[in-house]
Amino acid sequence: MRTVDMSDYTVGEDAFDAIPATLEKFGAKKIVLVGGKRALAAAAPGIKAAVEGTGIEVTDAIVYGIECTQDNIDRLVAAPAFRAADVVFAIGGGKAIDTVKTASSELGKIVFSVPTICSNCSAATAIAVVYNNDGSMSHYAYPPCPVHIFINPRIIAEAPDEYFWAGIGDALSKQPEVEYATSKDELDVTAELGLSLARTCSEPLFRWGEQGLDDVRANRSSEAVERIALDIVINTGYVSNLTNQPDFYYNSCIAHAFYNGSTGIVREGHFLHGQVVSFGVLVLFAYAGDEESLRRYAEFNKKLGLPVTLAEINLNEADLDDLRRYAEHSNEWKQQKPEPVDPERFIAAIKAADALGRELLEA
Repeated sequence: MRTVDMSDYTVGEDAFDAIPATLEKFGAKKIVLVGGKRALAAAAPGIKAAVEGTGIEVTDAIVYGIECTQDNIDRLVAAPAFRAADVVFAIGGGKAIDTVKTASSELGKIVFSVPTICSNCSAATAIAVVYNNDGSMSHYAYPPCPVHIFINPRIIAEAPDEYFWAGIGDALSKQPEVEYATSKDELDVTAELGLSLARTCSEPLFRWGEQGLDDVRANRSSEAVERIALDIVINTGYVSNLTNQPDFYYNSCIAHAFYNGSTGIVREGHFLHGQVVSFGVLVLFAYAGDEESLRRYAEFNKKLGLPVTLAEINLNEADLDDLRRYAEHSNEWKQQKPEPVDPERFIAAIKAADALGRELLEA
C-alpha cells in the first residue's frame, strides 16, 4: 500500500485571507506561530489580523532558533504553547520549517507553512534536513508534509534577496538530479509522475529567474517573483514527495552529495544551501558527461552570480578527498542511482566543473 500526501496551497498578496476558512476545516481553535525572528516580524502581524475576531487563539509566537538541530526540535516539543496548539504555523525558510515539521510530527500536530523566503522547497515536502550543532549535516527526518502552504509574494519580495538567489540555485538541481537518478530504472506510476513534474522545474528558472531576482532586489512584488516562488516551493516540493518513497529514492543525487560533503569542510565564510547546490549541479553534469547542459547551467549561474568555481564557495582541490569522505555518508551517496558513485569520477567531475567555471570567469 502507498499513500502520497501533497500540500494544498494558496498564493497571492491576500493569501492570509484564506487562513480562517482553512483552519475551520480542521476544527482548529488554537494556533502557534513558530519561525525565525525576521520571519515572524514579516508574517505574524498578517496572520494575527486574519484570525482576529474569529475565536481562534494565537497561543504564542516562538523563535525556533537558528539551525534545524535536534536540540531545537526537542525544545519546541517541550514548549507548552506548542503542545497546546491545534495547528502549528511554520514560518520562514527551510531550517525553520524543517524544525517545525519534525517537532510537530513527534506530537502528531497539523502544520501550515508560510515561506517568507523561498530558498528551498521545505514548505511543501515530507523531508527535513537535521544538522549537528557545529553546522555539519546529521541526518534526514521524514515528517509529513504541511497540509497547507500560504505564499505571499510581497513578503518574499521584501525579504533579503540572497535567499531568493539561493533558492534559484537549489531549484536548478531538481530536474537534472531526478532525470539522472531515474535514467536506468523501470518506474512505477508515482515515480513516473515525479519525473514528469521534475521536467517542468528548470525552464521557469531560466525564463523568470533573472527578472525575479531583479524585482526582489528592488523589494518589488511581481509576476516573476510569484512564478519563481511557485517553482521553488510547489513544483520542486511536489517532485520531492513523489520521488522520495519507502521503496525508492530519486529525489536527489550528485549535486546534493556534493553539498552534503561540503558541510564537513571547516572554512571561512557562510554559504547558503542552494548556493553550494548550484555548483553541485555543474558537478552532476560533468559526472554524467553532459557537456551541453554543463555549459548552459554554468553560463546561467554566472549570469546570476551563483558559483561556477570552487573558490567562490571557499573550497579548493586540497579539500576534495575530505569532501568525498563526508559525502560518502550522505543519503545521496548511499542510495545513488542509476549506479553507485565512483569516488575517482566524482572528484574528477568536481575538477572539470571548476575548470569550466574558471574559463567562464576569465572570458
